[in-house]
Amino acid sequence: MQLSGAEIVVRCLQEEGIEHVFGYPGGAVLFLYDELFKQDKVKHVLVRHEQAAVHAADAYARSTEKVGVALVTSGPGVTNAITGIATAYMDSTPMVILTGQVPTYAIGEDAFQECDTVGITRPCVKHNFLVKDIRDLATTIKKAFYIASTGRPGPVVVDIPKDLTAAKTEFEYPKTIAMRSYNPVVKGHAGQIKKAVQLLLEAKRPMIYTGGGVILGNASAELAQLVRLLGYPCTNTLMGLGGYPSSDKQFLGMLGMHGTYEANMAMQHCDVLLAVGARFDDRVIGNPKHFFEEPRQIIHIDIDPASISKRVKVDVPVVGNVRDVLKELIRQIEAARRNPDKEALKSWWSQIELWRGRDCLKYDRTSKIIKPQFVIETLHKVTKGDAFVTSDVGQHQMWAAQFYKFDKPRRWINSGGLGTMGVGLPYAMGVQMAHPKATVACVTGEASIQMCIQELSTCKQYRLPLKMINLNNRYMGMVRQWQEFFHGNRYSESYMDALPDFVKLAEAYGHVGMRIEKPADVEPALKEAFARKKDLVFMDFITDQTENVFPMVPGGKGLSEMILV
Repeated sequence: MQLSGAEIVVRCLQEEGIEHVFGYPGGAVLFLYDELFKQDKVKHVLVRHEQAAVHAADAYARSTEKVGVALVTSGPGVTNAITGIATAYMDSTPMVILTGQVPTYAIGEDAFQECDTVGITRPCVKHNFLVKDIRDLATTIKKAFYIASTGRPGPVVVDIPKDLTAAKTEFEYPKTIAMRSYNPVVKGHAGQIKKAVQLLLEAKRPMIYTGGGVILGNASAELAQLVRLLGYPCTNTLMGLGGYPSSDKQFLGMLGMHGTYEANMAMQHCDVLLAVGARFDDRVIGNPKHFFEEPRQIIHIDIDPASISKRVKVDVPVVGNVRDVLKELIRQIEAARRNPDKEALKSWWSQIELWRGRDCLKYDRTSKIIKPQFVIETLHKVTKGDAFVTSDVGQHQMWAAQFYKFDKPRRWINSGGLGTMGVGLPYAMGVQMAHPKATVACVTGEASIQMCIQELSTCKQYRLPLKMINLNNRYMGMVRQWQEFFHGNRYSESYMDALPDFVKLAEAYGHVGMRIEKPADVEPALKEAFARKKDLVFMDFITDQTENVFPMVPGGKGLSEMILV
């Protein structure tokens, strides 16, 4: 049966079980949009900016176990999508981005709305393709989904010239795909796992450090089993929150630049460190030179061999799927019939409790001005800790990470690696599309929200009942905090002195707006907002302008060099 290229693309999406595509039409993809119009299996979500399409597809993937899909046109459609693609790449999100391209005969001729999509996206994708022959289209799309979702996940771009979407060929979608140049390792090396078991059982001051790989690898249950089996302390990175239950006593809180005192001190002073699906980035361990002032042996489990010993030299590398490796690790520990050193572990926990006693997340609860931490704590209380929470980037992001206790994976959606302002609202859209009956809250700030605020129009069109929590301190908060600490209180361009009336703005888009200025009104406002099950409610919380995020490890400093007040 002969199908057009556009028909083939839609059939491929159907074969992959794709239910939602986020996109924005344009000349190079009109044949594709025409075919989407003719069917109802794949639903298209019309955003108001291509960046938001990719962010929404990103969050759709992060909150599910599916591959997110975005569709944009050529030229400015592609360049608008780059920030979203780079964001997904840094956080290893499985995505396929379909991009329109000028006709094959016009490529390289500076045609209208032409850009070198392959060249532009090459540094920020797992892989990309320019399809030049319609007979390769179905196989290329199959490869894209396979590459995006296996090994270390990531975004894959498929660039499709317009003439290919109109041309016709026979259609056959491959059931499986094999690529000689791409064969990710899944099973961990048994000998390396055996070494890891020996080190873990001999540890006097053990620490388990986990990242987003645990969540991407669906290994949260195995991690919890391992941590409880050993009785060792556990910490999560920003991207790993929810990978281990935050309410559990063995959890020390998030570590890193704005991590807890106890997590950072335990990380710095442990003698055996098990790293699982994490990459020792600069926001986690601070200065590597300082990190290695304390001797320790490191076991590192990761699906991506390039991530092991990249920033920190490790003693026992284990390459493989995190879930499979943890299962084998647990099996070998149980088979060893040997317990950790109970006395040493008791002494280690005593030290940790002393660090925990510093109460590093304390703040002034008697303030007559709304404290942002109080808003997040109350959000957790009102939602019973069961919401999907997205965030933008800045102080509000760190307070959400510190004070909303995530007990489940895939509930915390934020930009960790690239730190992209503007993601919060489109992230929330993607999550709500994936989970239409779920409670979805977006924690944002008055600077970040304005970067993609046009998506309030998308929310109106699709009746998305998001709850927006705007922690409004009238500053680019994190910029102001760094200027206070390191730039002599010179607040260069960080003051937001021309803010809109967010209540009226929300209402202009057809939503409900609230302005909250007193601490006593925080809980009633949140309760009222979440009781409105069918409405998007934008809550503008006027918060303390002077509040900073603590603890804080200054740039270039070590984990034990935290500023606590």
